[in-house]
Amino acid sequence: MEIIYEKIFVSHNYSFITRKLQLASNSTRIHSHRNFELNYIASGSGKRIIGNSISGYTKGDLVLLGPNIPHCWDNLESDLDSPAECIVTHFNENIISSDFFNTPELEQVVDLLKNASNGIWFKGKKTEKVGQTLKKMVTLKGLERYIELLKVFNLLLQIEDREILALPSSLANSFDTDQDQINKIYEYVFNNIQSGIKLKEASALVYKEPGSFCRYFKKKTNQTFMDYVKNVRIGMAAKLLAESDKQITQICYECGYNNLANFNHYFRAVMQKTPSEYRKEFK
Repeated sequence: MEIIYEKIFVSHNYSFITRKLQLASNSTRIHSHRNFELNYIASGSGKRIIGNSISGYTKGDLVLLGPNIPHCWDNLESDLDSPAECIVTHFNENIISSDFFNTPELEQVVDLLKNASNGIWFKGKKTEKVGQTLKKMVTLKGLERYIELLKVFNLLLQIEDREILALPSSLANSFDTDQDQINKIYEYVFNNIQSGIKLKEASALVYKEPGSFCRYFKKKTNQTFMDYVKNVRIGMAAKLLAESDKQITQICYECGYNNLANFNHYFRAVMQKTPSEYRKEFK
């Protein structure tokens, strides 16, 4: 499993970009970026990872993400004649502090974007109208496209059936000036989750002593370093439980646990169900 920090280019001439993209097949490339993201699945199905949440998606899936949330849409379809596609809109991370958004009429929109820090999954038939508007936005430019964006926000506010996807403890603070440093730590954890995480090695990545590093990480992410490691391990375990037939004991060891009882305890604490109960949801 790989985690990548992406830099998405939004031209200074625009406050957002909307594109139609093909979804990679059988990808485990988890990435994060500083931009807000609205992702609509135009076709295809698979698994999506949002923070420490792993669940399935199908055509019509609609998710709004805040900045710096690790995420991945893993496409299970490989039909080259009909590739899976999504329509993705990326907003500048400072859009909610712009003068235009600082108006009473857009107060609810700003609140919606702030609440997206944990990822919001919108459900129900009303998402179809959002999808239709997003498809239209791909072909528009300038003011016409901006007007359609406001329509999208208005539609999102009307959707009451929604679900928060990730636990807050799995996410970093938005708009953090030290995000590059934090992502170095994230990458280290993902690359060494099986072989073993060493606090001294993680501390050295940001040129700090272990004690200072722990305070730094807690300040920047609102969680302890060990809690973050635990959430990554559980997230990887959840993916393996959902997508493989490996024994739970084997998954326990592959995710860095040396004791099955501890693995079961932490998995239930994070996911609110046992590994066996979680696996049954995907069978």
